[in-house]
Formats: sequence, C-alpha cells, structure tokens
Amino acid sequence: MTGSLPPLSLDDWNSEFEKYRASPEYKLLNPNMTLEEFKKIYYMEWGHRLWGRFVGLSFVIPAVYFVARRKVSANMSLRLLGISGLIGFQGFLGWYMVKSGLKDDLFAPGSHPRVSQYRLTAHLGAAFICYSAMLWNGLSILRDNRLLSNPSKAIPQLEHISNKILSPFRKTAFGLLLLVFTTAMSGGLVAGLDAGMIYNEFPRMGVGLTPPKSELFSSFYSRREDGSDIWWRNMLENPSTVQLDHRILATTTFTAILSLWAYTRFNSRLRAAIPNNVRKGMLGVVHLVLLQATLGITTLLYLVPIPLAAAHQAGALALLSGTLVLGNRIWVNPRVMRLLKARLETAAVAGASGKGLSAGASSRARLSPALKVSSS
Repeated sequence: MTGSLPPLSLDDWNSEFEKYRASPEYKLLNPNMTLEEFKKIYYMEWGHRLWGRFVGLSFVIPAVYFVARRKVSANMSLRLLGISGLIGFQGFLGWYMVKSGLKDDLFAPGSHPRVSQYRLTAHLGAAFICYSAMLWNGLSILRDNRLLSNPSKAIPQLEHISNKILSPFRKTAFGLLLLVFTTAMSGGLVAGLDAGMIYNEFPRMGVGLTPPKSELFSSFYSRREDGSDIWWRNMLENPSTVQLDHRILATTTFTAILSLWAYTRFNSRLRAAIPNNVRKGMLGVVHLVLLQATLGITTLLYLVPIPLAAAHQAGALALLSGTLVLGNRIWVNPRVMRLLKARLETAAVAGASGKGLSAGASSRARLSPALKVSSS
C-alpha cells in the first residue's frame, strides 16, 4: 500500500488484491477471501495510515513553525523537535511492523502468519511514549504558566509538595507509571501472539492458577541445541507464558495502585500532608484501574471480541494518562522554582523602589509653600 488515495477503479482494486494474494496470510488463512472482503481490511489499514499522517503533520508543522520563528524557548524547542522525531520514528516502526507479515522467512514454516510480536510491541511502545511526551509537555506548560502567574502563592504550594513526608508517595507514583507502561507492552505481546485466545477463564488457567511448567517453558521454542534460550524465548514467544506474564503484571499493577491509595487514605501523616488535587488524582487512577481490570477479564472470558479488545487497549492508555496526571501534580520542577523565586525577588525590589519614590513625593508635598518654590 502506497500513496494517500485508495484504488479508484476496478482494475486498481484487482491489482491490489493480486498483491495480497501473493502474501502468506492469503495463502494460509484467507484463500477464499473475495474482493469485497479484501476492501474491508484494505480500508481499515488505509484509514489507520491516513489518520497517523494527519496526527503527525498536525503536530510537526506547527512545531517547526514555532521553532523556526523563535516563538518558544530553547528548552521547549528541544522538546518539540524531540516529539517530532518520535512521530517520524513511530511511522517507520509501523512500516517495519507491516513488512514482517509479508515474508515467509520472518516466521516459522507452518505457523500462523502474523506481524512480528516484537515489532508490534515496539510500534505500540513508540506510540505510548510519543503520547506520554505530548501529554506531559502540555500538562507542564499549563501548570508552569499557572504557577508563574502568582509566584507568592505558588512557592508555598511547591514547598509543601517538596515535603519529605510526600517523598515516598512521589517515588511510588513514578514507579507506577513505569509499571503501567510495562504491563501495556506485555499486552502488545499478547496481541501479537493471539495469546488471549487460549485459557479464556480467570483467575485459573486450566486446572490451576498457572499452566504446567512443561508448557510454560517448552523446548519447542528453543532454537539452540544447549537450550540456553529456552527461558527468554518462552517468555516472549510462547502464548501460554506470555499470557501468564501479562496476568502477573496486570495483577501487580492493580494491587500496587490500590495499595498506594490505601496508604494515602489510612496513613494519618500523609493524609494530612497530601494536596487535594493529588488526592483526587490518586482516586482517579483507582477508578481507571478498576475499569481496566474489568475490561481485561471480560475480554478474556468472551474470547477477545474486537470491540472489547479495542476498549481494553484504550483503557491501558487511559490508565497511563491518569498516572501521568498524578505524577505531574506531585512533580516539582527545580527550574520553575528558581524562576518563581527570581520573580518574587524582582517584585520585592520593585516594590521597595516604589515605596521609596512614594515617600519622597510625600515629603515634598509636606514642605512649606516657600520651600516648595525653592525646591522646584
């Protein structure tokens, strides 16, 4: 698929369909697909690519303009250019991922033809990182401008957030961010391997909470004679092990978020010190993880229907957004603190100078008429 326009004539459609017929997916999975069925998957891919280009250009073009016209600071210029580079890299990874589903030598003979789960997860990870950078940057701009508009009020707020009592909560909140991201990436491996199509029950996996060890670490996935790669290959290529890994990470994330919320709720010192907006942010993350856990279990029980699977993926992004908002509210930027103190000092000096001028004017006003004339 190339260009921005879909096929516009029957001959063009037949030409594209002929290319698809040469792919492993058609030969092994869809040998009876009709042209009308092909159009559905074509438009799905074409729409995704066109939307991706629109999203990229809607950011890159304004970013280049603001940087070129020096409308933003040097620090912001680096951020904008960095995110623009991430968008370009994301597009490259999308092409690289799709390419993996078109060649027989990129998957084992006789196996289910699909894009590489490694490339799919890398594509997903780049999208999440790019989105996170955009969201964090936007939140930081709004927050910094709000703080700088009233330095005398903002400095006590930041000093309060910098309290040592909040230090464990702050570190844990950023640890949650990493945990949520890792769990989402393990979901990418699940999607890439169709690992959600097996063990469609919860919390058990077959006769126990985990499949048999012989299944989890099968020698079938090892490609070395000494079996030295059996551990990591099963962790990344065995659908049973990949699903178990995702369950473990998801359960850990769920437990960690609820534990952190309970810590803020029942620790009297922390409860007294935590700002109200941070408390609300923590509660929002709790609601999001409850929703995401419900979506994940439901998706598994109903054999991964596309609407539920898409909602589950959107839930992962929503949960990541919630943890980013929470982290931004508890984060103290040293640069902003320095700017606030500098503005406050400047305002104090200007105020003192103004008072001196006012005092001088008042003294002149109290002089006798004769002295006023003499003075003037």
